[in-house]
Amino acid sequence: MAAPLPFDRLATDGEHACSRDIRLVRGPAAYFQALQAANRGNVRTVILAGGTGSRLSEETVDKPKPMVEIGSHPILWHIMKIYATFGYCDFVIPLGYKGEVIKRYFADYASLAGDLTVEIANGTVRPHSTGAEDWTVRLFDTGLNTATGGRMRRVREQLDSTFMMTFGDGVSDVDINDLIRFHKSHGKLATLTAVRPPARFGHVELDGDQVDVFSEKPQAREGWINGGFFVLEPGVLDYIERDDVYFQKEPLERLAEEGQLMAYRHESFWQCMDTLRDKVFLEELWDSGSAPWKVWD
Repeated sequence: MAAPLPFDRLATDGEHACSRDIRLVRGPAAYFQALQAANRGNVRTVILAGGTGSRLSEETVDKPKPMVEIGSHPILWHIMKIYATFGYCDFVIPLGYKGEVIKRYFADYASLAGDLTVEIANGTVRPHSTGAEDWTVRLFDTGLNTATGGRMRRVREQLDSTFMMTFGDGVSDVDINDLIRFHKSHGKLATLTAVRPPARFGHVELDGDQVDVFSEKPQAREGWINGGFFVLEPGVLDYIERDDVYFQKEPLERLAEEGQLMAYRHESFWQCMDTLRDKVFLEELWDSGSAPWKVWD
């Protein structure tokens, strides 16, 4: 995932309306059905899926990190479900390392998700009802060693209006519609979702050798980091000049310096999957039946 950004140089929003209030009034099913109908096809979502996942090498020898499973589904599927729940079902996925695994997954997805009749003698396959999601998934080879910014640059012909982008290894319960509303309210080129990093260690304050304050894993003390879940205008692609440019570095730094980068502060759940420990943690949440990022029924 991206390194922390210098948030003293970012403009941040104060209070912003949370559409979860509407969800509580109308009920989740009606709320999300209305969102899906209203938003379908409006905004494309780029999910970066080309990295090697070297810090998760136990899982990524034969597949790219976005295809590492949480429960019985790749984390890429979980991310897409988050967006699709809010009605954003048009995806652009730049591929790199073992991109053929992702291609094969989606090529097989519709047939494997539904009922089939197979006529063995002639090889005819006839689908019946399908449980597959109503998604459009655009898969593009963007090079094995291309950096994150370069991958975005290579798919820019798909991005001629406001679009979303996130990394293929992080999940959250961020309210996508509220995020987009915030982006549209400030008129800048870029919005990132600022999150609290998951705290891994207890916090100790000392008075000499005496422990004055001890707090077990105080997340709020960790500051803010870039959590992905961007909303971007096509103009941000002009900040990416080469294939070896990491979007998290020079482009975001320049956008911040020019006052074109805003931060949507998300205080609730966010977790990336950088290591095997992260994967185990996410699987435990999923298996518990109360995964915070599962905003769908």
